[in-house]
Amino acid sequence: METFISLGGAVHIPIKSPQELGYLVRATRKTQHLLLDDVAGSAGVSHVFVRDVEHGKETIQFGRLLILLRELGIELRADVPIEAQKAFEQLSLTGLKSLKPKASKPPKSVE
Repeated sequence: METFISLGGAVHIPIKSPQELGYLVRATRKTQHLLLDDVAGSAGVSHVFVRDVEHGKETIQFGRLLILLRELGIELRADVPIEAQKAFEQLSLTGLKSLKPKASKPPKSVE
């Protein structure tokens, strides 16, 4: 696994799977001497959620994951093609159009 050390002393570790992210979360929590219940409480998530993240569960809620990472001091970054940067900046300013609500099906009549 390749790692990169930035000038600020942070280490950049490429994450290629939910399991690797789980290992990183657990290692960070342990090096900060935090109990699972403590980090869950301070992040406002359940201890089951933290456990699921640490075990690499693939179906966790992304928003809650970002809260947990922020609580542990882990910053999530994305390496993207340079061509995507201008489009990303534009979308960040304008946002996306709202999705149209799906048309509801009329109730089936019972005869």
